Amino acid sequence: MPTRQRWKNRGAIWGLHSCASSPRRWPRRSAQPRRPSTTRWSCALTQKPTGGAGRPAKSTRWSGPWLRECPVRWPGGGTMWWGDYDCTPADGPRRTVWADARSVQTHATVLQLELSKPRRPGNVKHLVWLLVGFAILTGGCSGFALPGPQSAPQSAPLPPPTLPNGVASGDVTQTSAVLWARSTVTGPLTFTYGLVGRTNGENIVVDVADPWLPVKVTLFGLQPDTDYHYTAQTSQGERATGQLRTAASLGVYRGLRFGASGDWRGDMAPFPATRNAPGRALDFFLALGDLIYADIGSPAVPGRAAESLADFRRKYAEVLGSVGGSNEWARLRAATSLFAIFDDHEVTNDFAGGAQAAADRRFVETQGFINDTALYEAAVQAFQEYQPLAEEFYGATGEDGRMDNERKFYRYRTFGSDAALFLLDSRSFRDLPLARAKMGDPADEQRFLAQRYRPGRSLLGEAQLAELQKDLLQAHSSGVTWKFVAIPNPIQYRGLLSAQDRYEGYAAERAALLAFIDRTPICNVVFISADIHGTLVNNLAYAPGPGEVEKESSAFEVTVGAVAFDPPQGPVLVRHGVDAGLISPAEEAIYASLPVANDPDSQVDDKDDWVKAYIDRQLAALGYDSIGLAGSRVKAELLVGDYVALHTYGWTEFAVEAATQVLTVTTYGIPPYGLGDVQSNLPAVLARQPAIVSQFQVEPTCTTP
Repeated sequence: MPTRQRWKNRGAIWGLHSCASSPRRWPRRSAQPRRPSTTRWSCALTQKPTGGAGRPAKSTRWSGPWLRECPVRWPGGGTMWWGDYDCTPADGPRRTVWADARSVQTHATVLQLELSKPRRPGNVKHLVWLLVGFAILTGGCSGFALPGPQSAPQSAPLPPPTLPNGVASGDVTQTSAVLWARSTVTGPLTFTYGLVGRTNGENIVVDVADPWLPVKVTLFGLQPDTDYHYTAQTSQGERATGQLRTAASLGVYRGLRFGASGDWRGDMAPFPATRNAPGRALDFFLALGDLIYADIGSPAVPGRAAESLADFRRKYAEVLGSVGGSNEWARLRAATSLFAIFDDHEVTNDFAGGAQAAADRRFVETQGFINDTALYEAAVQAFQEYQPLAEEFYGATGEDGRMDNERKFYRYRTFGSDAALFLLDSRSFRDLPLARAKMGDPADEQRFLAQRYRPGRSLLGEAQLAELQKDLLQAHSSGVTWKFVAIPNPIQYRGLLSAQDRYEGYAAERAALLAFIDRTPICNVVFISADIHGTLVNNLAYAPGPGEVEKESSAFEVTVGAVAFDPPQGPVLVRHGVDAGLISPAEEAIYASLPVANDPDSQVDDKDDWVKAYIDRQLAALGYDSIGLAGSRVKAELLVGDYVALHTYGWTEFAVEAATQVLTVTTYGIPPYGLGDVQSNLPAVLARQPAIVSQFQVEPTCTTP
């Protein structure tokens, strides 16, 4: 194993060919070194104790087609510097390479690196003083050392973590739960679990055969309404711990507290919007889709959409990895249990799994359903692997075959008599969407409003819709107070913009579901959705057919998130309005001049008020209710902020009080940030702290059937 030698004098530097087997001495004024090999390979990189350290190189004279994808796992995050690294290819011995890291995304699990010879410094003395100045300005950095005989010896770097994505639990019931971990070393991994407060526990050993394939175990025979701790330990001895709480039995009113959000890009980690969630004593957390953006390139899969199972796995590992020493998802997943469902961006934008593959050119198959294509199967397999969820499948459903033997992500869970959870898959079985409405074109708007009621068009698939209705009725008959229906796409009216991709675009099925809830009647139904990158709260109305009178139901919806997607919903709506000619330049200028200052009134003195008024104008033109719960059948009281929060990143907490069964809905937010902020000013991103931007309470309208 070659080692980098220290500079013997100021007239020479020591360097290495890319993946060379021995060092080569480069005099100050020698000819340029030959180009490094362009052989394609991947490797795991570890910074050498005596490697070059200093500021990242901003340019190199040997730019070219030598970009490599290399998994990098730094202990506790940290910054990557140009210098020597131990390189361990998958198919060969460890070697030493020089990594020019000027384009490194240090917050990613998989980095793009150019492996090449270092630049020859014009004057070593100037280089030394430059490094000293940089160290002073930055306050120093881990692994920093000046070259030369006076350098202080460095301690060896810590080995890379073998549990880079932490641990998780999920899919909890009264008596069972799923434990999850991903180990980067093969061999036995031991799960230990037991009651909180007791030191002894049960062990379950599983074998890790693939470092990219997480392992799961399902625990049975647990006690209801009980806290458990668990630990995962790799074959190298690294441990990570978590805790979970099983659901209470029916008939028990102990209260419930859970969180929900969706929509985060891996290259915008480490997600400070959820920083306070682990400390909120949540019973579980809902991850409501767009958990990766597989169709947008990132350091994990640079410059293109994910296509293979390996690509999708890298995208999930990226989202769940550490950045700058922070891993908010690992903290949250260890602190409570998870329920999760995917939306479109885990596969590709706005796909419809129940449509024929030939109808969508992004899928190479020309026969069968989209949910049987190779792209869908790889994407959904990776989703299943990286979530603490048990595997379930439909049998023969008796429909047109779109649901036969497919993966089943629908869940129905009760948590005492406080609440029931219904988790819906709104992507895998939906019909092809309608052509989007051309806003501002009255004829085309009417075309869309009529076509969305075409009979037989489904968002959920017949079997899933039937199961939801059956379970809603069961929860109601059992005396469960609150029924939370979690669906990735909004069900509330939001106007014509992108309505073809929401439940509005499948109006006949939407109306049938809301009519079922309203006529039974099933009390205290709350829909929770994500997808729109902002919070909107509204009561739910429906019409049996086009042009018929809207009927208000007792249900309402809260949209949640985004955790991190730039830009948030407010600026997006304004941009669309300008492009469609619905917002004038003068109106846009007024919006731009307003602050982000959530308040409970509708006076247009902040950005959320301005966007709310803009949405309400569109809703009124279609005969729909305005945003919010005031004046509706829902007994709600606004406490903080408004029913609108479209200019922050965040998550929403739902808390049912045990004695009164009053529901409190609290949305936490942070100022939004962009990808450039992560790359250039990560400390400022990490410094953001969640604060309440919206809070309201709702009294239950009935507690027993």
